Amino acid sequence: MLWAMTKPASVDAYLDSLPDAQRSALRKVRAQIKAAAPGAEEYFGYGMIGFRWLGHPLIYVGAASNHCALYGARADAALADKLKGYKQSKGTIQFAPDRPIPARLVAEIVKARLAANEQRWGGKAPAKRKAVKAAPKRKSVKAVKAAPRSKATKAAPRRKVARKRA
Repeated sequence: MLWAMTKPASVDAYLDSLPDAQRSALRKVRAQIKAAAPGAEEYFGYGMIGFRWLGHPLIYVGAASNHCALYGARADAALADKLKGYKQSKGTIQFAPDRPIPARLVAEIVKARLAANEQRWGGKAPAKRKAVKAAPKRKSVKAVKAAPRSKATKAAPRRKVARKRA
């Protein structure tokens, strides 16, 4: 399958751009994630379907040319034994579209991620950033050169400041 010249901008556009087998596999996994984490917000980020919980990334789902994958799904020892038939790397679980991860296992992975996020963030939404005041406008180089200088400024030589190295 050749990807379109433009990148998809939404979850639906992303799913529509996939082959039938991958599309149906991702739709099933997407529904399983929604069932396991009903409060999670779905969004499209990093070129994949993502889910946020309380504003923090929870898990991502995506497809490559030969497989589908769950990203951000760190499997602990108990889950790693159950996932022996799937290719795993740090935070990624790959599966073939015709052999998806069982629904109960997806639910366990999502619950483990929810627990990890709860432990890390304490159930808090990310703090809103304070608005930063804009720096005052600086004079242009021409305006600075054209400005008249006092006698004290003209006569004072430039000093080099020694900097301490840490």
